[in-house]
Amino acid sequence: MPVNNLKFTQARALLHPGSWHLSTRLVAIMLALLTVICALVGLVSYTTLSVTVNNQLDSSLQQAAVRTTAFYTGSGQSPNGALPDPLNARATSAGQLSAVLSNGVVHYAGILSGSGTRQQLTTADADILAGLSTNGDLSTKRLSLGEYRLQAQAVPNGDILITGLPLAATQQTLNTLVLSIVLVSLAGLMVLGWAGTVIIRRNMRPLAQLSDTATKVATLRLDAGEVALSARVPENAARPGTEVGNVGNAFNAMLENVSHALEARQRSETKLRRFVADASHELRTPLTAIRGYAELLSMTEPLSTDGQTSLSRVQDQSVRMSRLVEDLLTLARLDEAQQGPKGVAGQKHGAPAAPVNMSPLVMEAVNDIQMVNDDHQWSFTVPDEPVDVSCDDTSLRQVLLNLLANAAKHTPAGTTVHTSLSQTADGTCVLDVSDNGPGIDAAFQEVIFDRFSRADQARTATAGSTGLGLSIVQGLVRSHGGTVTVTSAPGHTTFTVRLPGVFHRGAPSETPGARNGNSSIS
Repeated sequence: MPVNNLKFTQARALLHPGSWHLSTRLVAIMLALLTVICALVGLVSYTTLSVTVNNQLDSSLQQAAVRTTAFYTGSGQSPNGALPDPLNARATSAGQLSAVLSNGVVHYAGILSGSGTRQQLTTADADILAGLSTNGDLSTKRLSLGEYRLQAQAVPNGDILITGLPLAATQQTLNTLVLSIVLVSLAGLMVLGWAGTVIIRRNMRPLAQLSDTATKVATLRLDAGEVALSARVPENAARPGTEVGNVGNAFNAMLENVSHALEARQRSETKLRRFVADASHELRTPLTAIRGYAELLSMTEPLSTDGQTSLSRVQDQSVRMSRLVEDLLTLARLDEAQQGPKGVAGQKHGAPAAPVNMSPLVMEAVNDIQMVNDDHQWSFTVPDEPVDVSCDDTSLRQVLLNLLANAAKHTPAGTTVHTSLSQTADGTCVLDVSDNGPGIDAAFQEVIFDRFSRADQARTATAGSTGLGLSIVQGLVRSHGGTVTVTSAPGHTTFTVRLPGVFHRGAPSETPGARNGNSSIS
C-alpha cells in the first residue's frame, strides 16, 4: 500500500473511535471527563473571582465618589471664583478619574498617574463622560487609557461629579487566573493521561494474554489428525472473582472441553482407519481368488454368449474392486507413516531416498496414459538438465499417473493436457499438469483433496471414480515434504506439485533449456 494511502487510512481510523484499542478509548474517555471537570472548575472559579473583584471595585469606586464629592462640595470656590479640582481630594488613588460636568461642559477632566501628575483626557473621552447617566448608576466605558468603571452623580450646586476607577488590575487578576487554570489543567491532564495509560494497560494485560492464547488456538489445524491442544490462558489471568479472570477461566474450561473432544475424535478416526486398513487387507485375498477363478472359467469352460458377458462383468468389477483396495491400502500406509516410526513403503524416517530424475518419469507417464486415452491431446515439457528429487520413483510415478488419469477422466474428449517440469532458483521441483477443460467449481476446489470427494456436474465425470486418487497424490507429496495445489477457471485447470529438489555440483544456476514433447494419438 502506498505511503500516502496508508497515512490517509490511519487518519480516517483516528476519526472513528470505534476502531481504537480498548485501552486507548478508556484513556480518551478518562481525559475527556477530566477535561470537562477542569473546564467546570475553571468556569466556577473564574465566575466567583470575577464577581468578587468587580464587587470590590464597585465598592472602592463608591467610596472614592463619596470622598471626592465631600471634597468638592466642602471646599467652596477660590477667591478668583475657580472651582476646586476633584483630583486634589484626600486618598485619591493612582489611576482614578475625576471630572466635573457643568452646564454640559466637562471641566477638570483628568486621571491621576502613578507619579502623582495629571493625565488629561481627550475630546472623545469628554464626549463619552458627557453622555453618562446622572442617577448614580455604575457603568463601564472604554476610554483612550483603557476600560473604566464610572459613576456620575449631581452635587448641590447643580454640577455633575464623575468618578472612575480603571478595570486593568481586575482584568489582569482574571487573566492570571485563566492562565493558571489552563496551565495547571494541561499539566494535570498530561500526568494523568500518562499514569492512566500505564495503569489501564497493566490492568488489561490479562485480556492481551487471553487474546494471544485465542490467536495460538486459531492457528492450529483442528480439522484432522492428532492435535495437541496445550495452549491455555496463564493462571494469573484466569482467576475467578474478577470479570477478566472469569473470562479467562471460562476460556480455559472451553479449551479443556475442546481438547477432550479432539482426543475422542482422533481415537474414533484411528479406529476407523485401522478398520479400513484391516478390511482392505482381508479383501485382497478373496478378490484375487475371484479374479483367478473368473479367468480360469473363461479359459477352460465353454460358456454361452450371455455367460461370457456376465463373466466379463465379474472380471471388470473385480479389477475395479482390486484397484479400490489398493488405493485404500496406500492411504492406510500413508496414515501409518505419519503416525508411526516408518514411512512410505517401509522406509524409515531419517533415511533419505536416492535422488530420482523426474524428467524420464514425466515422459514415461505421459506415454503410458496416452496409450489408454487416445481421445485426448497429450504433451509435455521437461528441461534438458536433470531435475532430481529425494523421493522413491514408485511414489512419483503414482503421483504422475493419478494426476494424468484425473485429467483424462474428468475432461471431455479432445481436451489438451499438458505436463511441464521445471526447477526454481532454490532447487524446488515444480510439476504442473494443465488442461483446457471446463474447469472445477470453486466450492469443490476446497475439498478436492479430501477422501471420497467427487465432482458434481460442473466437471464431466465418467463411471469408476472413487474419489481417492487426489487424496493419494496429496498424501504421497506431503510424505516427501512437498505441496500440491489446484487453480481452476473455465477453460484452464492446473494441478501444481512442489517437491524439494537436489542440486548438482557445478550445475548452472540459470534456468536450463527444455525439451518439448507431443505424445498425442490422432
